[in-house]
Amino acid sequence: MSACIHPSILSADFARLAEELARIPGSDAVHVDVMDGHFVPNLTLGLPVVQAIRAATDLPLDIHLMIEDADRWAPDYAEAGAESVTFHAEAARAPVLLARTLRSAGAKAGMAVRPATPIEPYLDLLPELDMLLVMTVEPGFGGQSFLDVTLPKIRRARQALDGAPAPIALQVDGGVNRETILRAAEAGADVFVAGSAVFGADDPDAAIAGLRALARDAVAG
Repeated sequence: MSACIHPSILSADFARLAEELARIPGSDAVHVDVMDGHFVPNLTLGLPVVQAIRAATDLPLDIHLMIEDADRWAPDYAEAGAESVTFHAEAARAPVLLARTLRSAGAKAGMAVRPATPIEPYLDLLPELDMLLVMTVEPGFGGQSFLDVTLPKIRRARQALDGAPAPIALQVDGGVNRETILRAAEAGADVFVAGSAVFGADDPDAAIAGLRALARDAVAG
């Protein structure tokens, strides 16, 4: 099993962002949460900061848009050089068109669902996607506890993705640490967003390696 770790800069020191990015060379991508204060109650950063991050690191950028007008803004993040852009199913008016637009702009297309949003209505969209993100906390703030109630949905998503004609990543985001990554990996996730578990460690890059090993061992065992 592949196990990709995407550290979330929401838990990084924004005043030293370039330095923080330099501390995670072993990450598979940098997870960037874009929040607009409407779709979620928090307000974080937008396109200009993502453009600055793009200039500051060669690591792939995994953009997670928690914004209302995803159809309007998501393509701009792809054009800014993000390798992957994820929009929320609850916020997209035309998800198939949006996914195709992202892909045509050179980015992978991801779709996220909140903890209470079922995946079943969206299964027909899977061929249009490169990644499905199952939120394991309510989106909007870092530092929340992993919701075990999402584990059955992760398992159902894994079964659906295994039946897809092309590989699709299954990402989880929220409360991922050395304990919860075991349960998420066993349920079928293969891409893990971790914030404080990485940037709160004395050695963030070693924390990434440790999380990746735990996820692999959880499946191998």
